[in-house]
Parts: sequence; structure tokens; C-alpha cells
Amino acid sequence: MKALLNNIIFVFVGDAQADRMVPPTGFTARLTLFASAAMAFLAVFAIALSLASGRLAQRWGQELAQSSTLRISAPAEQMAAQTAAALKVLETTPGIAQATAMSPDEQRALLAPWFGPDLPVEDLPIPQLIAIEETPEGYDAAGLRLRLQAEVPGAILDDHTRWRKPLQQAAGRLRLLGLLSIGLIALVTAAMITLAAQAALAANAKIIAVLRLVGAQDSYIAKAFVRRFTLRALYGATAGSFVGFLALFLLPAAQEQGGFLTGLGFQGLSAAWLLLIPILAAIVGFIATGTAARRTLKELR
Repeated sequence: MKALLNNIIFVFVGDAQADRMVPPTGFTARLTLFASAAMAFLAVFAIALSLASGRLAQRWGQELAQSSTLRISAPAEQMAAQTAAALKVLETTPGIAQATAMSPDEQRALLAPWFGPDLPVEDLPIPQLIAIEETPEGYDAAGLRLRLQAEVPGAILDDHTRWRKPLQQAAGRLRLLGLLSIGLIALVTAAMITLAAQAALAANAKIIAVLRLVGAQDSYIAKAFVRRFTLRALYGATAGSFVGFLALFLLPAAQEQGGFLTGLGFQGLSAAWLLLIPILAAIVGFIATGTAARRTLKELR
């Protein structure tokens, strides 16, 4: 633990002599910066998509959980009587705040996305819909179905359970996909930084040999490379996260008709991801470079 703490302190404090061992520019420096920036940019979008889709599914689930629909199918001459009976049952059911029979215009607007705005609702055998608003405590769906079956035979209660479950499952899977994406991005970043560190060590094999002759230990040499590549990963990821945030900021604001595609972004505590991504990239660079440096220095003996 003490050695790890010393290595972390060395990354930020540094040593002028050790820094001379690692070239400040070149192919490996550009590769590390570009890979870290690109992976951080992708991570920002992966997290934003996961959070936005989760918020959308949660909002839909809450809206569906607080409402229900009663559908009445009956002959035209019995429709009014059954609708009145159903409303009477609903008004006396604990847990129901309000029940309203939808007018022909409301039903026409509900069907407009599929059949157009000119659908002749009055001339078609369309069931009567009753919109139900629940109290926070909710109602006993099973008991209500039994009452409706006895008093309003043509009524079918839809408490939206079949709609909520798929949304909740989709939200869970999208969050899992987001975590998997972050994991893959971290692995790719580690692989690119490892290749860059190995290339830098191999290119400086002669310098490393001279340093060993004058008494430099492998741990000292490794720390110099770890410092350089960890800071490059941090700087690249910071730039990539900033560009990703700007790209999200320029997207249209959230709209009801646009769904989550117009509501991408970080809200509340989720904005902490913008700070965590560079830190995680630096941790990945620290571990990957340390592992590559120790392995490559053994091979150069």
C-alpha cells in the first residue's frame, strides 16, 4: 500500500531527471492522447444514452402506474347504461381519484396517429374508454375486476401492468449495456496505452541500458513511464469528455414528442460522470502502463 501511494504521489509530483527518460512527444504520445480522448468521448455518449433512456422508461412507468383504462364493449343500445354503471362502480372504489368517460373527440385524437384525424368514431363499433386516475395508494385491481364482472359484463380493466414490465426490463438492460460499453471502452483504452508504453520502452532500450549501468533501478525507470502515460491519459480523457459534453449541449432540448433522443445529457448528480471519466482513464493508464513497463523491462534485461 505504501509503495502504491508513493507511485501515485510520484505521478503528480514527478522528477526532472526521470522525466528525461520518456520522450515528451512522438508517435506514442500522440497515440495515448488520441486514444484516451476518443474513448472518453464515446464514454460520454454511452453514459448519456443509458441515463436518458432510463429516465424515459422511468417517466413512462410512473405515468402508467398512476393511471388505468376501462374498456366497455357492448351493443350501441346498451353502451350508455353500461358506461354509467361502470362509472358508478369506479366512483365507489377506494384508491380511485377520478374516472372520466372519454368523449368521441378524445377517442378520435387517441386513434389519430394510426387512422388519421378524420376517423368517424360515431359510426364505428369502437369500445367506450374510461380514463382512471389513481390515488398514490392505488386500488385493488383484482377486487375491482370481480365487481365489474358482476355489474358491467362488457367492461375490461387494463391497469397497464403489461406495459410497465417491458419498460422496466428495457431500462435495466439499457443500463447494463451502458456498463458493458464502459467496460469495453476501458479495455480498449488499456490495450492502446499498453501498446504505446511498450513501444516507448522498446524505442528507449539503449537509454534504459545506460541508466542501469549507472545504478538506476527498474522501479525508478518504470515510474517515469507510468507518470508520463498516466498524465497523457488524464489530459486526453479530459479533452474528450469536454468535447463530448459540448456535443451533448448542442443537441435539441428535451421534448415530449422527441423522447430521449432530444433529452440526452446529464442531470443532477449524474453530471459527476464528466469528472469521473478522466479520473477512470487515468487509473486505467496507471495500471496498464505499470504492468507493461514491468513486463517490458524484464524482457530488456
